[in-house]
Amino acid sequence: MTDGTEQQGEQAENNNTYMRKIRSFVLREGRLTKGQQHALDTYWQDYGLTYQANPLALDSVFGRSNEKVLEIGFGMGKSLVEMAKAAPEKDFIGIEVHRPGVGACLSDAVNQQVKNLKVFEHDAVEILEHTIADNSLDTVQLFFPDPWHKKRHHKRRIVQAEFVQLLRRKLKPGGVFHMATDWENYAEHMLEVMQGASGFANMSADNSYVARPEHRPLTKFEQRGQRLGHGVWDLMFKKES
Repeated sequence: MTDGTEQQGEQAENNNTYMRKIRSFVLREGRLTKGQQHALDTYWQDYGLTYQANPLALDSVFGRSNEKVLEIGFGMGKSLVEMAKAAPEKDFIGIEVHRPGVGACLSDAVNQQVKNLKVFEHDAVEILEHTIADNSLDTVQLFFPDPWHKKRHHKRRIVQAEFVQLLRRKLKPGGVFHMATDWENYAEHMLEVMQGASGFANMSADNSYVARPEHRPLTKFEQRGQRLGHGVWDLMFKKES
C-alpha cells in the first residue's frame, strides 16, 4: 500500500468513526400505546428487518427485483405507508429508531393492506454501512430530519460530506437522493454539502431546490406551515454513472 493509499484508508476509517460517534438523533423512547405494542408483537415477523453485519439480498426479501426506495427516519410512518400504497410497483424500506413510530407504521401498513414495505428499527448509518449492499437502491429519502438548529449542534446534522458518499455507494447509477426540510438554514446546508459532493448532479433546473414532487405526500405539518407562511425546501440529486 502506498503512502497516499494509506492516508486515504486512514481518512475513510476516521470518517466512519466520526459517523458512528456523532449521532444525528437522540433516542427518546416514549411510551408505546397498546396498539403500537400489539403491532410490534403481531406484525414484526411480516414487516420487520433485522440489522446484520452482512448485506441483505433485498430482491429475496421482497421476492422480486423491482425498484427499491429507502427512507431514513420515517417518524410515525404515515407518509411512508401512503407512498408505498400509491406505488405498489416499487419496494419500500423504512428506517426508524423510535419504537412508537415503528409500531405506528406497522399498524398503519396493516390497516392500509400495504405489502411492499419493510422496516428497520436501528441506526441508519450502521444499516447503510453493513446491511445495505452497494449499488442496490434506486432512491434514498430523507424528509424533515432533525435540523439541530443551534450552531454548536450542526455537527449532528445527518447530511454531511462523509454520509453523502456512503449514500453514493449504496445508490445505483442514476439513483436519487431526495431531501426535504422546513428549516431554511438546513436547506442551505444541504445544498452546500451536495454541491460539494463528487458523483452527484443537482436535478434542479437552476442548481438549487426543486418543487415538491407529487410522490412526496403533503403532511398535515406542512399544510399548517404553509398557512402560517413557513417554507419547505426539497432537494433532489442524482448519482452520476
